[in-house]
Amino acid sequence: MALDGCGLLCKYTLFIFNLIFALVGFVFLGLGLWLRFSDSTRAIFQFEALNSSAFVIAVTVLIITGSVMLIVVVFGDYGACNEKRCALQIFSALVTILAAAVVFFGVMAYSRKEEIGLRMGEFYSSIYLLYVANSDPVLAVTLTFIQKLLHCCGVTGVPLLDFAKETCPDPESFLEHLKMDTCPLAIINVFNRNAPLVMGVFVGTGALLVVALVCSIVLLTQTKKAQQEITARYTTVY
Repeated sequence: MALDGCGLLCKYTLFIFNLIFALVGFVFLGLGLWLRFSDSTRAIFQFEALNSSAFVIAVTVLIITGSVMLIVVVFGDYGACNEKRCALQIFSALVTILAAAVVFFGVMAYSRKEEIGLRMGEFYSSIYLLYVANSDPVLAVTLTFIQKLLHCCGVTGVPLLDFAKETCPDPESFLEHLKMDTCPLAIINVFNRNAPLVMGVFVGTGALLVVALVCSIVLLTQTKKAQQEITARYTTVY
């Protein structure tokens, strides 16, 4: 079916959106599955008393979020590539639900920033202790990413003495060779001091989902119109 300029723009926009979503979804799902089934972390999920811990909850959220994102990508790519209305309708419904969920959790993160900051700090501490105990390479990559993003060093903040000092970022000054921010405290401060920024990330993600939804609706409208034209032409001929 032929699409006009707006339809083609929306089609390519959905491709870019789905590419970003697929990459993030694979990272979330891969990390979540590794943390769930790795030999160094599997035992945590076998103790019922730990089922409500921040680590277990965060891993479960990673797996669910990654899975949902990949499902959205499948329907989005299939619907956009083949111009299938049914797939686009499912994609639109899923994106609408995700957009509402993202905005809802953004508001929750802003209103309960202290509690969420503590939970995320606890999640980091769990990963840190598991890495110290097992030297898991995936945990090392995770710690390195978090610590470079927040420019912090482990739970001690002392690069020379920290048990996971190889994952700490490079000091930016002489004093940072002696003392840096501890990561649990840095995580809590991000949620407490930069709550509007955290809220903005959620709202921005919701806006991206709305753009994808609009493009999906445009493609749905154009494919429906094209199908009606084909049906009318077929009826006229036969």
